[in-house]
Amino acid sequence: MGAGMRIDRLSNLDRLMIGASRTWPQDIGALAILDGTELLDPAGHLRIEALRQSIESRLHLVPRFRQLIFTPGRLQGGPLWIDDPDFDLNEHVREHTLPSPGRERQLLDAVEQLRKRRLDPGRPLWEMWFLTGLPGDRVGLYVRIHHTVADGIAAMTTVAAFLDTSVDLPTGPAVSWTPEPAPSSRDLFTDHLTRRLGSLVSLFTALLHPGATVRRMRTAWPAIRELVAESPSTKTSLDQMVGLDRHLALIRERLDVAKAVGHTHGATVNDILLAATAGGLRALLQSRGEAVVGTTLRAYAPVSLRGERHRPQQGNLIAQMAIPLRLGEADPFRRLRKIATETSERKARARTSLGVLIHGRITRRIMLMAVMRQRVNVATASIPGPTEPLYLMGARLLEVFPILPLIANEPLAVGVLSYAGALNIGITADRDAIPDIEVFTAGVGAELEALGAPPMPAENLLMSGRQSNNEGSE
Repeated sequence: MGAGMRIDRLSNLDRLMIGASRTWPQDIGALAILDGTELLDPAGHLRIEALRQSIESRLHLVPRFRQLIFTPGRLQGGPLWIDDPDFDLNEHVREHTLPSPGRERQLLDAVEQLRKRRLDPGRPLWEMWFLTGLPGDRVGLYVRIHHTVADGIAAMTTVAAFLDTSVDLPTGPAVSWTPEPAPSSRDLFTDHLTRRLGSLVSLFTALLHPGATVRRMRTAWPAIRELVAESPSTKTSLDQMVGLDRHLALIRERLDVAKAVGHTHGATVNDILLAATAGGLRALLQSRGEAVVGTTLRAYAPVSLRGERHRPQQGNLIAQMAIPLRLGEADPFRRLRKIATETSERKARARTSLGVLIHGRITRRIMLMAVMRQRVNVATASIPGPTEPLYLMGARLLEVFPILPLIANEPLAVGVLSYAGALNIGITADRDAIPDIEVFTAGVGAELEALGAPPMPAENLLMSGRQSNNEGSE
């Protein structure tokens, strides 16, 4: 292998994401609202070239944004990351103008149309779309990153690399960059052979120490069983294979209020998200004339295995937790406490990265089949974001919402991201399975209000153009 040559293969979990993306795009997204005063010229046009220069000046902090996936030939191993020899930032940082009147509905419809456009596999797997036409000189920003590039926590730190903690930090010059040549066929074959031998050595070591192997399996089994062997969700109208079209909805909440509710009931912010999701599901099924008594829906929640969270990161380092949501409980406080007890018990289980459980094409298929058999119809994610306001080229980031991907028979995903005192909830639903997303969204809002955390109105930013309630928090 050439001196200094590092071959960066995709992990087993990354390859599962790539396989799933052929049917269900696995893009992690975020929708932000910026104060566009500094981003628009006197004529009201977006300063797109200046924005590209600002982003280019930080690209060296996120090397993966200049890399693409290359699949080598036979006996050369699995796919790997290589530098894009024809990288063009203009293809990744773009502008889209919203139709009149440019309110929240037009914003979400535009994000859905952009999301439906598949990321080009011949380019680095990310995009930033600046969305103009909002009232009050606001500018939207839709960021999407393929799940192979980053999980939720890593995506948050990656996007933060392009933002400032102060309004007046100048944009520095771009760091010179030259793409590294791709590894040769010989280098790839040698690396593939070395990795194969390493796997055989690991297997032989495990066979020589069966006691240690059994102990590790015994420790990990409760978490594994939770994913693939627990009783599946109750059969409902939500158990449908995901299509290509989505509904999006946003809910705004105050972080301090949610934390106070959690403190009162011995719950975390994630528990409150799960309880609100359960309330929304209960309202949705009741509106369809379906029983909720005796109905249990399971929700997946990612568990980050990362330590450091304050620098740009890449890849996937997550485990998965499955939480039963028992919809028969009518009292929201009892429901929250039951969920808090359940998650506390499950968090105590030893967990390992999902990638450790997936080896080879056959096990990837088995894992995906096991997920579908388990009838987990809901995904959730709680992502802790920056506690202080951030800025892009002097423009304050006012709000940011997560937009989660859907897969298999999980037609609903609810994500929450905390930012500068706000708790922002993004809801993604399959349009065919959940055409009545407004019923679910209203049920989530009603649950939050019943718990003592009423959602904030959308008018704060996108209807009247007024400043957010967080504007005076500095």
